[in-house]
Amino acid sequence: MARVATCVPGEPLDAALRTAADLTVVGPEVPLVAGVVDAFRARGLRIVGPNAEAARLEGSKVFAKDFFQQRGIPTAAYTVVEDASHARMALGRFGFPVVLKADGLAAGKGVVVAHNAAEAEAALGTLNGRLVIEEFLTGEEVSFIALCDGRDALPLAASQDHKAVFDGDQGPNTGGMGAYCAAGILSEADTQMVMERVIYPTVEAMNFTGFLYAGLMITRDGPKVLEFNVRLGDPETQPLMHRMESDFVPALVAASEGKLAGQKLAWHAGPSVCVVLASAGYPGAYETGKEIRGLEMAEAKGATVFHAGTRVAHGRLETSGGRVLGVTASGADLPAAIAAAYEGVNHIEFAGVHYRRDIASKGLR
Repeated sequence: MARVATCVPGEPLDAALRTAADLTVVGPEVPLVAGVVDAFRARGLRIVGPNAEAARLEGSKVFAKDFFQQRGIPTAAYTVVEDASHARMALGRFGFPVVLKADGLAAGKGVVVAHNAAEAEAALGTLNGRLVIEEFLTGEEVSFIALCDGRDALPLAASQDHKAVFDGDQGPNTGGMGAYCAAGILSEADTQMVMERVIYPTVEAMNFTGFLYAGLMITRDGPKVLEFNVRLGDPETQPLMHRMESDFVPALVAASEGKLAGQKLAWHAGPSVCVVLASAGYPGAYETGKEIRGLEMAEAKGATVFHAGTRVAHGRLETSGGRVLGVTASGADLPAAIAAAYEGVNHIEFAGVHYRRDIASKGLR
C-alpha cells in the first residue's frame, strides 16, 4: 500500500480526524463488528460500511441464518446447536455430506464440509461453541456484492471465489485461493432475482449501508445464500478492481451520503483473474519470514500484485501470513486472463510457496 498511498498508523477514528479524511472505506470485518461505523457517524464523518447491528450478519452465522429464515431469503435448511454433543445428535437430520459452521468470525476458515462421520467428528474437534449445521447444497458458487446506502443498492459484477486449498476444490476451506470476474458468471435473470429476493430485503430490514456480500449457490431451484459478508470479499475484490472501468469514488461518496440512486458502474469487457500465493501449510500451521523475490518482473509482465501477508524486514520483503500475495491480471478473454495471471505467478518465488493451478478453469467449460 505504501507504494500508492500514505499509510497512517493508529486507531481508525483518530487517524481519520488527524488527516481530515473526507471519506473512510472499511476493509476488514473485525472493526465493522466492533462498531467503527457507529463511532465515525457519531462524529459526523463519512464512512462506507454497516453499523454494528447490521454487521452481525457476518459476525454471527446463527444471526444470519435466523435472519434469512425470518425474511424468506432462500438458503439451506439448518439447525443451531450449542456444543459438540448436541451436534452429533443433529447430524443424522442431514446425512452426508453436511456443512458445519462456527458461529463467530473465523477469518474465512470456520466452515467445514464433512463427507462422512469421521470428517464430521474431526471438525467437531476444531469448531468450538455454537455451531450451525446445514444441508449441503450442490450447484455453482457465485460471489455477489452490492454497494448499499440504506435505501438503494448498486450491484457489482459477479465473481467466483475458490476456497478449497487444493486443485479440483479438494482439501480444507481457506480464506480464498483465487477468484475471477467475467461477464456471464451470473445470468441477468438470476442477478435480478438476487437483487429482489436477497439484497433489497436485507437493505430494507437492516437499513444496510456499505458492501453486502452474498455468497451464493446457484442450485436447480435458483440462487440460495450460503453466507453474508458485510464488506468487499477477498480475493474477489482484486479481479473486481481490475475489471472496473468507472471511477469508484463517486459511487462510494454517494453510498456514504445515502445518494446511490442513479449511480452506475462501467466494466471492461475482458475478464480478470487473481491467483493467491500462500505459505506452505496454510490454512494450518505455517512459517513466516520467507524472502519474496520476483515481484518487479511479474508486474513488468502486466500483472498487478496485491499484498496480503507481507512485511519489510532486514531490508527485504518477507512473508508474514498464510495468504501472501494475490497476483491479478486481465485479458481479452478468459484463457488470456488466466495465462496472464499465471505468467505473473511464474516469476515470483519464496520458500514453500503454494498456489492452485486451476483458478478460473470452471469458466472455460
